[in-house]
Amino acid sequence: MTSTLTTAPLAPLLDRLFEQADRATSPAVAGIPREERERLMRSKTEYLDFYGRAKDLWLPVSRETGVLLYQLARSMSARTVVEFGTSFGLSTLYLAAALRDNGGGHLIGSEFEPSKVAKARQHLVEGGVDDLVEIRDGDALKTLAADLPDSIDLLLLDGAKSLYCDVLDLVESRLRPGALIVADNADYSPDYLARVRSPGNGFLSVPFGADVELSIRLS
Repeated sequence: MTSTLTTAPLAPLLDRLFEQADRATSPAVAGIPREERERLMRSKTEYLDFYGRAKDLWLPVSRETGVLLYQLARSMSARTVVEFGTSFGLSTLYLAAALRDNGGGHLIGSEFEPSKVAKARQHLVEGGVDDLVEIRDGDALKTLAADLPDSIDLLLLDGAKSLYCDVLDLVESRLRPGALIVADNADYSPDYLARVRSPGNGFLSVPFGADVELSIRLS
């Protein structure tokens, strides 16, 4: 049995895009000392400047995390997905493949860098899954503040780490019981980790692999 993820046009496209990501560099980011880079990633006031300087940086999920996203979305028969931090669209391709193999659905992404939005949309067309995806161009605190599905099956957090709690605030009331949240590089957002790991906040959460926090909404 084949899947959208493992056949053309998506499988060779993913291989090509990961090769491009591995070769890509960003002089604007490379010149920032590591401690300063980590401070900017945690900042609630300077994230737009930092990610604007990183507009040429791919910042994709790993191949393993991409497959995990596909597996999770397939296993729960997801139909509605929200993604914070589309970048060039690699994670979006994995999630859209799952929606296709689930029989259809709607993925809402958010990305504030216009050049990345254009490239992501191009990649979605090349992968044959553009009909399933809406990418909202702009700051997620505005683009995800309205017009979301009444019931959301899966939320991916992979944008500015300092905003994970803020984005969850926008989406939480629409997460159905049993909905999953995948937060990439969540160790950069200690407030978020404290929130989803606290028993009284309605989530059950565990670290998954080296850089992912996997949470389920209990009710």
